[in-house]
Amino acid sequence: MTATDDNESIDVHWMRHALALAARARDEDGEIPVGAVLVSTGGEVLGEGWNRNISGHDPSAHAEIVAMRAAGSRLGNHRLVGTTLYVTLEPCAMCAMAAVHARIARVVFAASDPKTGAAGSVFDLLADPRHNHRVQVLGGVLADESGRMLSNYFRAKRGKPLLE
Repeated sequence: MTATDDNESIDVHWMRHALALAARARDEDGEIPVGAVLVSTGGEVLGEGWNRNISGHDPSAHAEIVAMRAAGSRLGNHRLVGTTLYVTLEPCAMCAMAAVHARIARVVFAASDPKTGAAGSVFDLLADPRHNHRVQVLGGVLADESGRMLSNYFRAKRGKPLLE
């Protein structure tokens, strides 16, 4: 096994964790199923969350923000230097800029968001050279699984048959 294979295995492991959080958003709160987990360089969970904006009446309570807030509280710091954020959907502009301001090292996401994605799909805020910090980005980790979960959430809302 090469170092690259090991990194891919780690990314898949944490994305599966984020997908489990996304399922909680859907099942426990009726939210759009997006989950996020923030992990230290040593592989410790610093914060995790899922979408809570509808149930919490909070437009900023996206999964990424919830996870970053939990990590900041745990660390007693608004800087989350060296961490990796795993999220099941490409971050929006709000979440991308929060990652930049927090000095997160990497964002790994599953499904791309062709409407509001800010990690390369619509905008590329994480790598914008005008910022004093740039975030490494890896997209597409377990994208099919995440995309299917998201599609089925909306299909169920519309009374359409679910995808296999």
